[in-house]
Amino acid sequence: MLRPAHIGHLALLRSLIRDAARDGAFDPALGWDSPAATRFFGELRQALKTGYFVVEDHASGTVRTVAVPGYVYWADETGSSEAPVGFGLFRAVDDGYELWLAGLEAHLRGKGHGRAMLQALFSTSTGRRTKVMRVRRSARSAGALAHLLAEHGFTATRETDRETWFVRVAPLPPDTPRAARPRRPLH
Repeated sequence: MLRPAHIGHLALLRSLIRDAARDGAFDPALGWDSPAATRFFGELRQALKTGYFVVEDHASGTVRTVAVPGYVYWADETGSSEAPVGFGLFRAVDDGYELWLAGLEAHLRGKGHGRAMLQALFSTSTGRRTKVMRVRRSARSAGALAHLLAEHGFTATRETDRETWFVRVAPLPPDTPRAARPRRPLH
């Protein structure tokens, strides 16, 4: 079950991001108190509070806002009083979105919850318009994520020393059964 993320979820997101950074899924500097982490979590706080980042183009000096919609995820349909166990944050890019950050409690990985959370995220109106996702190559879950992204029409298109870029050229219709979705090999 998904619900919109808000400032009250900051502690959960910080905890999941720090754990994932120590596991290789995010910038390692986010795994502890560092200047990069302080700046990042300050910007994340702003995004959760307002739904936007303020971004400065250093070359031109112009400032613009970037939409950052997000959701928190519960492993059951009740949305109980228990804390959420995962999240997904999108950010606006050109004519769509990037699934910018996503995380899931470590003890739930490998049990189908990542698949369920991605399905729920990509079923939102923002998720259906998502065209890009980057996966850190050092993440333990990189292979599993590549497989799950292929199920949602994403193809690995570029590799850097740190990341693999996945692009979805044509979003799948929301009612396409999973078995009927094309499988794309990752090279």
